[in-house]
Amino acid sequence: QVQLVASGGGLVQAGGSLRLSCAASGRPFSSSAMGWFRQAPGKEREFVATISAGGSITRYADSVKGRFTISRDNAKNTVYLQMNSLKPEDTAAYYCAASRNSWAATLQGAYDYWGQGTQVTVSS
Repeated sequence: QVQLVASGGGLVQAGGSLRLSCAASGRPFSSSAMGWFRQAPGKEREFVATISAGGSITRYADSVKGRFTISRDNAKNTVYLQMNSLKPEDTAAYYCAASRNSWAATLQGAYDYWGQGTQVTVSS
């Protein structure tokens, strides 16, 4: 079993920045691709960013490309999402997810373990 604990959410003004963290335990972290997804009220959960197990491959949703950066520290079993130039439409609960596979994936079905979510609210 894998436990994922996300943190770092909060309230920020438009144009501001936040860094989300997701600490993993219970599985060799360095062999797992990791992803971030988000769900806004009344909307379906959507892909935000993913990173391969080794960290060399990253992929982003078009809506966040150039503003968000996913990274990981395998020594600390932690994945990060640096969010800059935040917009009100970025407001959502953000979830981290871990895959049993090593390759970066954008589909929710590729992920086997999910964290509890952390709320990000961007005011205009």
